[in-house]
Amino acid sequence: MDFTLGEPANVLREDLRRLIKDNVPAEFRGAFTDDPGDLETAQAFCRFLAERDLLCLAWPEEFGGRGASVWEQTVVREEMWAHHEPRGAQYMGVNWVGPTIMRHGTEAQQQLHLPPIARGEVIWCQGFSEPGSGSDLASLRTAARREGDGWSISGQKIWTSYATMAQWCFLLARTSSGERKQHGLTVFLVPMSDPAIEVRPIRAMLGPHHLNEVFFNDLKVTQAHVLGTVDEGWKVVQEVLAFERVGIARYARCEKLLQEAPEVLGDEWDNLPAELLARWARMLVHCRRARLLAYRVVSMQSQGQVQPADAALYRIAVTTLDQASASVLAEIATYAPMTGEAAEGFRLDVQAHWGYSQAATVSSGSIEMQKILLARNLLAAS
Repeated sequence: MDFTLGEPANVLREDLRRLIKDNVPAEFRGAFTDDPGDLETAQAFCRFLAERDLLCLAWPEEFGGRGASVWEQTVVREEMWAHHEPRGAQYMGVNWVGPTIMRHGTEAQQQLHLPPIARGEVIWCQGFSEPGSGSDLASLRTAARREGDGWSISGQKIWTSYATMAQWCFLLARTSSGERKQHGLTVFLVPMSDPAIEVRPIRAMLGPHHLNEVFFNDLKVTQAHVLGTVDEGWKVVQEVLAFERVGIARYARCEKLLQEAPEVLGDEWDNLPAELLARWARMLVHCRRARLLAYRVVSMQSQGQVQPADAALYRIAVTTLDQASASVLAEIATYAPMTGEAAEGFRLDVQAHWGYSQAATVSSGSIEMQKILLARNLLAAS
C-alpha cells in the first residue's frame, strides 16, 4: 500500500523546506522564547508565506486561500511543526479559528476576521479552560449576562496561550443553564484590547506567552460578537476541538529528530546500547502509526465525517509518542559528540522537543479525558 501523498505534495514539501532554510535562522527553536527576535521572525515568516499564498493554502479563494487540497495543507502542517513551527501562533487562526468562522460566522464576521488571518497579521487566543474546568470544559463558570441588546461577560480563564500578544480571543461562556451542562454555552469573538480584559502571565519552562490567566471584568459585547447560535456553542466547540487536536503534526518533529540521530552521532551510533537502539526503532514505528492515524482523521474531516472520538484516538497516539520519543532522544543526545555545530544543534533541538512534550498529554484536553471519550464511543457502538 502506498501511503505517500503524491508528487505535488513532494514538490510542495521541498519548496517549504527551502523557504524555511532561506528565511528562518538556523538557531530558531520557537517563537515564544526570551528573545523577542524569535517572535519577530515568526511574524515576518507568516507574512512571507501569505504573500505566496502558502499560509492558508487550503482555504477557499474567496476567503484568501488558494483552494488547495487538505493533503497539501497537511504537508504545510508537517513541515512547520518539524521545524519548530516558524508560523508562531498563527497555526491557531489558520487551522481552526478561520475555518470555524467560515462555517458559523456571519458575512460581517467573515469580512472582519478572515482577511487578517489570511495575511498573517493577527494572533488569536482561546478562552476555554478555567480553574476547576479544564478537561471538564462544559462545567465552566465564566458567565455572559444579558444587558439590553448585548451581554456583560465576567469570569476567569487559565492556561491561555498567547494571551499577552493576541488581538482576538475565541471565548466560550455560559449564557444560560439547562438540564445538561453542555447546554447554554455560547462562543464570543472578543477583542483583547478591551480594558475590561486583564492578562496575567504564568511562568513556565515553555517560555513567555505560552500560559496566562485572563480575567473578564464586565466585558461588554454585542450580538456582532456572537459566533453561531446563542446557547448552542458546545456544538461549535466539539467541532473546534476535533480540528485543533489533529492540527498540530507532532509526529513530524519526532520523526525528523529520530532520523537525524544516526547521522549526528556518526561512528558512535554503533556503540549505543542494544536496548536504546530498539527503543529508537520502536519510536519510528510509532511515528508511522501516528502519521497514518492523522491521515485517517484528515480524510474523514474532508468528507465531513469526523467525530470527536476519531480525533481522540489520534491525540492519544501522538501525545504519548511526543513524550516517549523525547525521552529516547534525550538519552541518545548524551552520546552525541561534545563539539561540532551539528551535534550542538541536535542537542538544542532535542531539549526544545523535550520541554514542549511535557505538556502534550494535558493541553487541548488531558489524555485521560481522551481515553474516556474514546471508551464511551466504543461502548455506544458495541
